[in-house]
Amino acid sequence: GSAVAMPLPQLYMEEGLLTGDTMRSSAPQLSPKSIILSGSSSSMTNAQVANRIASGKQSLQLDPLALAEDGQSDVLEWVRSASFEEAPLVYATAAPEKVKAAQEVLGVEKAGKIVEDTLAKCALEARDAGVRRFVVAGGETSGAVTKALEVTRLDIADEIAPGVPWTFCVSGGHQIALTLKSGNFGNETFFADALSKLET
Repeated sequence: GSAVAMPLPQLYMEEGLLTGDTMRSSAPQLSPKSIILSGSSSSMTNAQVANRIASGKQSLQLDPLALAEDGQSDVLEWVRSASFEEAPLVYATAAPEKVKAAQEVLGVEKAGKIVEDTLAKCALEARDAGVRRFVVAGGETSGAVTKALEVTRLDIADEIAPGVPWTFCVSGGHQIALTLKSGNFGNETFFADALSKLET
């Protein structure tokens, strides 16, 4: 959590592990191609997804039941053909009753795993298509995406909203930007705010 990490620089200086004149790394220059991946079904993430859809940007909703029956091929084909300059949104975010209905058929664990695996594969498809900016909503989704992208280190950059910064890392030999947002963090315009923050 960010609250745990905040005092670390001062402690590192007191221990002699860091000096006050340590240079701050500059943000890498990245392709503007972006994607938003949302697995959280919190009330705020539902509002953020609705706000993004209302803006007219490309979006695709995942259906766990359809994924269980038909597989991921149609979803991954949609990702490959998406316009990444417009930061398409792939989301499983839904109202609680819809989430519960899928869980009753598939089981809680299986329903969650199907969604997280699909969003993780979407991240890989996007990266291999040249995407270098990833906005990820949901704790489990963030874990699945970072694991799929084989991220082992994050350099913390500017804060987008309280507790949610941009981070930079390397995936598949490429420098990328990741923001990893737990469910109720940020306001309704978080997705657009995050992407615009990288332009400043």
